[in-house]
Amino acid sequence: QEHFGGLKGLTIAWVGDGNNVLQSFMTSAAKLGMHLRIATPRGFEPDLRITKITEQNSKEYGTKLLLTTDPLEAADSANVLVTDTWISMGQEEEKKERLKAFQGYQITMQTAKSAASNWAFLHCLPRKPEEVDDEVFYSPRSLVFQEAENRKWTI
Repeated sequence: QEHFGGLKGLTIAWVGDGNNVLQSFMTSAAKLGMHLRIATPRGFEPDLRITKITEQNSKEYGTKLLLTTDPLEAADSANVLVTDTWISMGQEEEKKERLKAFQGYQITMQTAKSAASNWAFLHCLPRKPEEVDDEVFYSPRSLVFQEAENRKWTI
């Protein structure tokens, strides 16, 4: 909202794990007028109950929802590209399996080529290089440090 001047009509592309952070986006995006495009590997989709709620919210609020396994499809025309850790606390033993499953899901400038011309990048930190490359993470399009500051004030 701070960056774009508002949220209504924005398209958010989530590329990565169907984790708690994504599920928070899912339960709020439509209510705020945002379209949501989600790319997760097979087997790492968000909770089905949250998906059903999100589908209902999208219908009710007139927003679009896309679920896919293709990161470039999710990024198409997106204003915001978002990812998060692929290996959450308690999943350390799954690291090898998860890194293999998430190959091709790293957000790069190639991913951003299909995004909207005004795209921005978010990540709730800490970030691992396999999730987003340095070129995107340290680019002027990256809002991760403003995001971190805003999170600090909400705590």
